[in-house]
Amino acid sequence: MLPLARRLLRDERARFLVIGGLNTVIAYGLFLLFEWLLGGRYLLSLGLSYLIATIIAFVLHRRLTFGVTGREKLVVDFLRFESVYVVMLAVNALLLLLLIDIAGWPSYLAQALSVVVTTAISYLGHKFFSFRRPGS
Repeated sequence: MLPLARRLLRDERARFLVIGGLNTVIAYGLFLLFEWLLGGRYLLSLGLSYLIATIIAFVLHRRLTFGVTGREKLVVDFLRFESVYVVMLAVNALLLLLLIDIAGWPSYLAQALSVVVTTAISYLGHKFFSFRRPGS
């Protein structure tokens, strides 16, 4: 691995962006797939894509981003993690309603913008709530 890449991956924020970016691509791809399969039912598409993507994100962020291992507090971490995602889901759904139903944007563009807003919520929520350990 290149020295710069190795140094970047030591930084929690960089790992969050790499893993979050991968998960965002997966979630956005699932959203588009469900939009196509369900005929434009964007809120249902959003819910289904979040359901799958949050499970993937939990596993990757817990272990790789924040370095939490073992089964200790696994259920507590998952519930805390999901509570952050529920806030993100609510913000995302509100943005989709505003952008699609009021502003007339296409769903794929509205969801792309929503990703930018919810990314900041995600990092802060997971860092300071989901995986926070005493002394960290």
